[in-house]
Amino acid sequence: MNTEEKVLETPEQPAAKRMHAFWYVAIVLALVGNVYLLFSANRIAASVAQTRESLSLQIATLNQQLTSSVEESREHAATVAEEARESALQAAERASVEARKSAAKVAAKLAQQEQEQQQDQQQVAGALSDLKQAASTADSKIAEVSGDVTHVKADVAMTQAELEKTGSELKRARGDMGVMSGLIATNSKEVGELRQLGERNYFEFDIKRLSGPMKVGDVRLEVKKTDPRRNKFTLNLLANDKLVEKKDKSINEPVQFYVAGNRQPYEIVINQVKKDEIIGYLATPKVNIARR
Repeated sequence: MNTEEKVLETPEQPAAKRMHAFWYVAIVLALVGNVYLLFSANRIAASVAQTRESLSLQIATLNQQLTSSVEESREHAATVAEEARESALQAAERASVEARKSAAKVAAKLAQQEQEQQQDQQQVAGALSDLKQAASTADSKIAEVSGDVTHVKADVAMTQAELEKTGSELKRARGDMGVMSGLIATNSKEVGELRQLGERNYFEFDIKRLSGPMKVGDVRLEVKKTDPRRNKFTLNLLANDKLVEKKDKSINEPVQFYVAGNRQPYEIVINQVKKDEIIGYLATPKVNIARR
């Protein structure tokens, strides 16, 4: 037998070798995979750590920003509250000023009204005093007038009695307008007696034809024609801007005419008719009473 013996290979040996190689490869691959995984894990850990650090920084930044925002919000809220408080105080002060002004105006108005009422009361009191004094004066004057009327009545009664005693020729007649006249005087003496009675106003006149119109009382008279033998005359009279002719009238005949504003007629009585001349009087109402 040779020293070097040949090792006989069995059929199973190549398969075993292949299996060993496979395992070697697998182990190597496993080691490589483990190394790769380890490296990846380190990378991932570093990345995670970096991510955590970044997140921490972001969180810290966010917290800082949030804190700053909260502070700013608090400061803004405090500023807004202060402004609101100041605005409220200013509004309250303005309202108080307006209220004081309004109260002052109301007080001034009330004082003025009270003063006006006092003045009105004083005026009313003065007016009442004046009325009382006027009433007292009126009563005194009425008493005086009553006394005067009594005296006038007595004087008229006395005059009438005297006229009756003297047997005066005074009489009444119907005028040319159909109105019953007052007492008629036939001469100057009787005109004086009528004047004393005081029933009417009397204006005596003596008018010549050549003299033209003459103003007698508040009218104008003008002689147009005279007839002494028959005691007739014609005259023109101007009253209220109206010219009226009284034609062929007789002596002691009341020649009547109306004047605006009087219900009673005016009367002209001619006592004497001469050549181109008439003598007589005009009688007018004492009180002007308008005609209806």
